[in-house]
Amino acid sequence: MTTIGVEEEYLLLDPVTGLPVPQADKVRAAAGVGHLVADQEVQYELLQAQVEVATPVCDTLEEVGGHLLRLRHAVGVAAEQHGCRIGVCGTPPVRHGRPIAVTDQARYRAMVTQAPQLVAEQLVNGTHVHVGVPDREAGVQVLNRIRSRLPTLTAMAANSPLWDGHDTGFASWRTVIFSRWPVSGMPPHFRDAADYDRRVERLLESGLISDTGQLYWQARLSATYPTVEVRCLDVQLRADEAVMLAAIIRALVETALAEATADVPLPDSAPEMLQAAMWHAARHGLGDTLVDPGGTPHRAGDVLYEFLRHVAPALDASGDSRQVTSLVHRLLQDGTGADRQRAALAHGGLRAVTELISAQSTMP
Repeated sequence: MTTIGVEEEYLLLDPVTGLPVPQADKVRAAAGVGHLVADQEVQYELLQAQVEVATPVCDTLEEVGGHLLRLRHAVGVAAEQHGCRIGVCGTPPVRHGRPIAVTDQARYRAMVTQAPQLVAEQLVNGTHVHVGVPDREAGVQVLNRIRSRLPTLTAMAANSPLWDGHDTGFASWRTVIFSRWPVSGMPPHFRDAADYDRRVERLLESGLISDTGQLYWQARLSATYPTVEVRCLDVQLRADEAVMLAAIIRALVETALAEATADVPLPDSAPEMLQAAMWHAARHGLGDTLVDPGGTPHRAGDVLYEFLRHVAPALDASGDSRQVTSLVHRLLQDGTGADRQRAALAHGGLRAVTELISAQSTMP
């Protein structure tokens, strides 16, 4: 069975004001006390109001879900010990008028020099899904074949509608924030692994990026693991929503590998159409149309069901079909995280949003 791993980024929030608080060093240290968290499972992030967790390599959805709940619980308890809560939202509903301290590491200090305003506004949190691939050549083939599906994944995962106390009009404002870096957005088409490596090396030699961590494409090859890393998802309100997306992404990667082996023609995806489809998905989430892989707008629900049909053989092979189908039905019924944040804002204001994004963090 193809392995998967999931990384999640959380905000640290004042429980009363909802403002981000710079307690990451203390929370990270406290989360590592005892036996709930292993080394490297709770990691540094760019700003001191953020922490990141990473599951071990997993084979089953049950493993992924169990690890995410364990890590959310450990970080949540550590945050409460230091007077804050974790917030599972792609962007903070409210922010300070002054920048949050940057984590004291060389690469982060270099980023401040490179783009101080972008760093100051980088209070964004995602879910990253790693899926194992046989080798880098296979990984590049996967990247080429999944690009047209990334807007649909972005719409499903939308959970960042608020910024500076108001509704941005976007379901995933995080997607817009991230698109401002030099190398971001949709990954380009690559001829092969040598082409991928050559183009990345040129970016590094030019000084336009300082390391491969600044390849902010919405999907890329991992520089550390033999995986394809899908990065277009906002962090999810509930752990089982992250598990659902991880399962769909694994099935998508397995489907792409099977298509490459069978020499199925690549989707004809013009770069400008992919970019516009991603913008549309970030703008509307599941509340409007979505652009299908052929470049045609359809009702969002119809595009989701076509997506499930596309990956159905892989979901069946891993035994994940029933769980994923049930969670997708719930998503269409209850709405995305962005929809639920907006409902909380309408009924109870920003305080209700803070309660929502804090309370949901430990739900299955």
